[in-house]
Amino acid sequence: MNPNPAFYPRPIGVPYSTTIPQARRASMDTSITLVPDTDQDATFFRAIENAGIHLNRPQIQAVRHGKGPLLTLAGAGCGKTTVLAARAGYLMAMRDVPASSILLVTFTSKAAAEMKLRIAGLPGVRPTAARAVQARTFHSFALAMLRHRGVQDEVFGETQAQHTVMKMMLRQLGLSEAFQPESLLSALSAWKAEGRSADELPETIREEADAKRAMLAYEAWKRERNKMDFDDILLRASALLRDPDVLQPLQRRFSYIMVDEFQDTNALQYDMVQRLAARHRNLMVVGDDDQTIYTFNGARQESILEFDKVYKDAKVITLDINYRSDARILGLGSNIVAKNVHRRSKRLAAAGREGLPPQFATPSGPEEEAGHIVTHLLQQVEEGRLQYRDIAILHRTASGSRSIFEQLIMRDVPFIQYGAGTVFYDQSLIRPLMDHLRLSLNPRRMESIPSTLGPLYVSREAGMEWIMREEKQQAKKYPLIHLSRWDRLRDFQREQVKERIRLIRSLATMKPAYAIQEMRRVFYDKYLESGDTGAWTHYKETMQESLEELETAAKRFDTVEAFVSFADELSERHRQMESLRREEDSDAVRLMTIHRAKGLEFPCVYWIGASEGILPHSSALHSELPEDRRAGAAPAVAVDNEAALEEERRLAYVAVTRAKELLYITSPASNHGKPAAVSRFLLEAYGVTPEASKLETRRSSFGQPKASGYGSRSGGGATASGTATRVSSRSGAAPAAATARTTSATARSQTEPRVNVPVWKCTDAACKAWMRRDTVGGRRTNSASADTPPVCPLCSSPMTEGTRSIPAR
Repeated sequence: MNPNPAFYPRPIGVPYSTTIPQARRASMDTSITLVPDTDQDATFFRAIENAGIHLNRPQIQAVRHGKGPLLTLAGAGCGKTTVLAARAGYLMAMRDVPASSILLVTFTSKAAAEMKLRIAGLPGVRPTAARAVQARTFHSFALAMLRHRGVQDEVFGETQAQHTVMKMMLRQLGLSEAFQPESLLSALSAWKAEGRSADELPETIREEADAKRAMLAYEAWKRERNKMDFDDILLRASALLRDPDVLQPLQRRFSYIMVDEFQDTNALQYDMVQRLAARHRNLMVVGDDDQTIYTFNGARQESILEFDKVYKDAKVITLDINYRSDARILGLGSNIVAKNVHRRSKRLAAAGREGLPPQFATPSGPEEEAGHIVTHLLQQVEEGRLQYRDIAILHRTASGSRSIFEQLIMRDVPFIQYGAGTVFYDQSLIRPLMDHLRLSLNPRRMESIPSTLGPLYVSREAGMEWIMREEKQQAKKYPLIHLSRWDRLRDFQREQVKERIRLIRSLATMKPAYAIQEMRRVFYDKYLESGDTGAWTHYKETMQESLEELETAAKRFDTVEAFVSFADELSERHRQMESLRREEDSDAVRLMTIHRAKGLEFPCVYWIGASEGILPHSSALHSELPEDRRAGAAPAVAVDNEAALEEERRLAYVAVTRAKELLYITSPASNHGKPAAVSRFLLEAYGVTPEASKLETRRSSFGQPKASGYGSRSGGGATASGTATRVSSRSGAAPAAATARTTSATARSQTEPRVNVPVWKCTDAACKAWMRRDTVGGRRTNSASADTPPVCPLCSSPMTEGTRSIPAR
């Protein structure tokens, strides 16, 4: 592994003559100059200026808006929270609007609490007035309305408990093998987001009918116990608002309504807002259509795109001054999202602190990507340029974090992972295969037996009860063998148990990757596909992606024992680090999906997996929805590939605009062993077509050996053994197999013949590029021009003569 990971100012395949995107610099005029003392409301702006709030021109326009509908397009980092709080203060101070007449709706309790805090901090706002402003989430407002009308049902909001109940319903209906609980719950939630009840679900085909039976059973279970989930809260509140006796008092009370993150509203929430605002029409919505990334939760971009068609007299104001990002980071993000067709045209200007231009690299694959990113961030922390808490690592899908997760743990980097509760190897899809491997090493490892029963089509609970009862009578080397004498199983099932034990015995001698492939071939893929393959099952592509990731991980190890030991060590270390999750201000790297990062900002961002098939996700490039959009898709949902691709592009925009000063983007050249090109979104941002990028990549491969390392134009790089060396240096001994490979590689490097060759070396210490002196423009030559110092093709700095030792081959 290259100990000094190299990043470059442009993605591979983009000519170095190409201009780096850059946002225009914003005007620095604020209310100090824009609001003269002669204005009637000047006292308000002088007061908030004394409190440190200096509004720009479009922010002032939004704050001053009086009656009627207003759409405020708030670009990333453009101060929408400040505007919402300031407008609430302005309404109270300058328009004599009672605080209790203002309703401010947002999506998270944290955002609502921050809004209340901001309003309370405004000069002239009394504590009682700040408390009287209703700053609530949609669910909090709806629940308060239900409680006021006498509804006392308990809120059933714990995700794991919901999964448990749905699993119980599936088991009672004999549908356990047909559907995944999380898939049914997501689909039911999406259905309710459209304002429809489970009774209205379609049942035209068998799969739909079976799914509806399970969902109705889940709904009945809740009703019998006087429970309601979050979707029920909105549905029941929406139904109440159809009653004039309920709606009209609320309309009279809330004469000014403001909605934050409007692009995230679903059809049901938008309908509630429209009903509440129908009388006075003083509705201000704030959002960014370029950040609509939750369509799988029912978010409708059309709400923003068509707002001034629904409200024809609506005023539209664009907050276009970004206070977050360096102008070049913002320029890249703006260029990315500008390629979308279905959006409101806007171009953000930069007023944030100056940092560095975005930096790019093309590691050979996810393992090298993870190793070099962790090396790079450790260098920045150790040199005092950053703290761990300044850094976020963003990835597209949950499975995309496996490599970086392992590197962070094994190199003792403190981090908090959001949105994933377990180590990759402990996930429900992966655990049965890992437990088969564990049993091959220790067949009496009792905690590994339960997950192996499902693939034998044996009930976990009843099967383990039988095994443990028989064990008390007579312990066996392979406790699974007890199932072969269980009278509740059929003859062919008993024979399958014996065959499975024979397979388990053979696994320990196989290479781990081959052992996984063999298990998939013999039984696991058939087991996963044995249920209903309709729209309600666990999605095949998602499973395939995770299983391929497991095989990729296993290829780094020579023995099952080394692989299992590594996975177990990861699980143990992860448990030890879980305490960091409870400390929001802890000095730790943040690891999260791009979806989770929306609304957040960080001094330094690493966006990993910026390659075709990762982002944009492979399923968005074909005839089916991406995994996260499918999970919440309603039955018979129509597939719109153009819409799916545009949402992927918005995800890329969100990833880029989380960075304030430093942005590092890596595009692995392979994914699950298959070639992967640099994401089209990056190439588009520089005005380069994929075809031109391929030509440029070939043209600029200027003679460096293929093992020249991370970020090289050849795309070669470190091996797994190199990664293991770095892991070992920070966390103790690496697994035995990895250590053996490292030793072997070191021995080869010490004995391999080498030769000194004349080279041109870049004078820029940050670049460190070099090329053979008998190479010009990527082509070998013996002409006199080979002795003329060239300009570095990577950074355009002058080059100087030198020598370099390379393998003699």
